[in-house]
Amino acid sequence: MGTTIIMLKAVILIGGPQKGTRFRPLSFEVPKPLFPVAGVPMIQHHIEACAQVPGMQEILLIGFYQPDEALTQFLEAAQQEFNLPIRYLQEFAPLGTGGGLYHFRDQILAGAPEAFFVLNADVCSDFPLSAMLDAHRRQRHPFLLLGTTANRTQSLNYGCIVENPQTHEVLHYVEKPSTFISDIINCGIYLFSPEALKPLRDVFQRNQQDGQLCLALGEESPGSWPGAGTIRLEQDVFSALAGQGQIYVHLTDGIWSQIKSAGSALYASRLYLGRYQDTHPERLARHTPGGPRIRGNVYIHPTAKVAPSAVLGPNVSIGKGVTIGEGVRLRESIVLHGATLQEHTCVLHSIVGWGSTVGRWARVEGTPNDPNPNDPRARMDSESLFKDGKLLPAITILGCRVRIPAEVLILNSIVLPHKELSRSFTNQIIL
Repeated sequence: MGTTIIMLKAVILIGGPQKGTRFRPLSFEVPKPLFPVAGVPMIQHHIEACAQVPGMQEILLIGFYQPDEALTQFLEAAQQEFNLPIRYLQEFAPLGTGGGLYHFRDQILAGAPEAFFVLNADVCSDFPLSAMLDAHRRQRHPFLLLGTTANRTQSLNYGCIVENPQTHEVLHYVEKPSTFISDIINCGIYLFSPEALKPLRDVFQRNQQDGQLCLALGEESPGSWPGAGTIRLEQDVFSALAGQGQIYVHLTDGIWSQIKSAGSALYASRLYLGRYQDTHPERLARHTPGGPRIRGNVYIHPTAKVAPSAVLGPNVSIGKGVTIGEGVRLRESIVLHGATLQEHTCVLHSIVGWGSTVGRWARVEGTPNDPNPNDPRARMDSESLFKDGKLLPAITILGCRVRIPAEVLILNSIVLPHKELSRSFTNQIIL
């Protein structure tokens, strides 16, 4: 008896240039979805997870970035590496988290997939996609959401899910509630049946009618109405359909974090480097005689030059063509391609931008904003940079091609690209 081939697809929502604002100055140089986290572009973690699901036929990226050289090269390399069609579908305008799915519905449904995954680009996860698929096949519904737990206070920063503990049906969904609703939060990772696009069509048609009504009443000035194509998956679909037997949740206790800011990229890097012990041990640097001292999980790009007396780790990621001098100490940091750390520099809790140089005996240090390690439900706080007009202590970021002179201290500061500093700075944005 022949077995039927089950066909699946995946969609990764990558957003667009005005979405990565909290990621500046790092997103000036590279689209945020390609920012390296634990040594590989952020969305490569998503693609690797999707490619491992049996029956995966195609991966679609949806967003409103211009398809520049970096994105095109990344897609070509990923297609070769994973032997899968990986295509970028560019929205004509920002369409919200659900608008792109509806707009490109024909491409998503081409070939009649059994179901399709939808993943937000700015999450770090171990992506339990096979477990979600098993749950979906046991009990087929239009929408399956991946959920995890957060503590009571932090849950208010996320989409909150009230479930039926027996059936796991989503009874109530509120995006960023003003008071406590539930400690189960939405991970931004979904599995949709083809019929999930019907409620998106209903929202689109309702938006169209609302727009026509507004125009008929003469209320809207052209350009201020977002357009029928803008669909917010969370508010327009999940909140509206909760409790109607269509949306279910699959709970995970695996790693998960949002990547909204540079500080959260550093935390995500730590989570992924920790996972490499099981998934990609070849990506982790090993302590070798005559090589640098490695403490904990460290990624070093094969083209980087690291002096043997350097001490690296834990949670360090070193990019392409980086030069690390004698006696350098690096901890909890990301060093991006082409950067140079001269002899005896100390870099802690920082991101060193592309092509930047840190002079001899200089110290670049930030303040971590990691979740409380004693609270298993703690998540990254969604950091705001300022409080009462002052820059809050956070990780230090050097934009691209910044030059830090010898023997200075840069503490809790953000240095914008192409700056050549001449002295020490603390708690400042250096424009």
